Amino acid sequence: MRIVSGIQPTGSLHLGNYLGAIRNWVRMQDEVAASGGESLYFLADLHALSQPHDPAQLTANTREMVAALLACGIDPAKSVLFNQAQVPAHVELQWLLNGTARFGWLSRMTQFKDKAGKNRDGVSAALFTYPVLQAADVLLYQTTHVPVGDDQKQHLELARDIAQKFNNDFAHEDAPVFTLPEPIIPPEAARIMSLRDGAAKMSKSDPSDMSRINLTDDADTIMQKIKKAKTDPAPLPSDKAGLEGRAEAANLVGIYAAMAGTSVDTVLAQFGGEGFGKFKPALGELLTETLAPINARFVELRADRAALDAVLRDGGARARELAAPTLAAAYSALGLLRG
Repeated sequence: MRIVSGIQPTGSLHLGNYLGAIRNWVRMQDEVAASGGESLYFLADLHALSQPHDPAQLTANTREMVAALLACGIDPAKSVLFNQAQVPAHVELQWLLNGTARFGWLSRMTQFKDKAGKNRDGVSAALFTYPVLQAADVLLYQTTHVPVGDDQKQHLELARDIAQKFNNDFAHEDAPVFTLPEPIIPPEAARIMSLRDGAAKMSKSDPSDMSRINLTDDADTIMQKIKKAKTDPAPLPSDKAGLEGRAEAANLVGIYAAMAGTSVDTVLAQFGGEGFGKFKPALGELLTETLAPINARFVELRADRAALDAVLRDGGARARELAAPTLAAAYSALGLLRG
């Protein structure tokens, strides 16, 4: 079993990243290592070029996110942790796969439509071909499984389509170049919404810092954000059905359940009938207790830039070694001569 997943270094990790992905990365890292498999986690700094960016900020964000991932429990002794730019094979394979990917496939990608909006002629070509680089990210390592959320399933399906067409067109039937990766959708992966709008995902790009709990927030900040989180005046219901139509209430209860490792109904059995004046402080305390060790470790790690760079260099070297056979096979299958 080989797992690959990535995250863009576009700012500090927040609670949505932690509960929706990072906590599961740590769990899978330990399970896969115990079974003799491999986990590769990368910072998608090349993907960041698909949107306008500040180069100095990208560098700083990359180091900060390495520190955050390490603080959350990603262990370089159990996983390969690197940034894409350390492994040029990602870009090489993307170009090789561009000949197989179809314009129509890319033009139907939902995320491109959402991010381009009405300004399709004004966005970068990288935004359009972004899913081909995502396909290269996973196909490069003969990945067997990719942890994905609902918003990324379409991209993994595209990667499988590209791999299948490439194998059909250029590989022998009994010796495919690429493994077709399977999705892993952890049942406990939480979909965390904004603290200011229960209909919008918690996001690093939201201009309001009050909309999210950053993993770098201290205890006072966390409590303040939870106390000011948008809610409604009604008390909490006694069961999950009572949260229907109450997006903000459902979000806070869902956060509590995810942090406590329990069900929404269990949380409501404890707090049903109570107002948010009692529930919010309890949620704030739970968040503070859980995130305080992560925050402390992050602050310590962030101060040692040389150590963070060393982690990325080591991970990059290991990733390049793992990537080399697949890249060579793809070149050969296409009839390209290399020295």
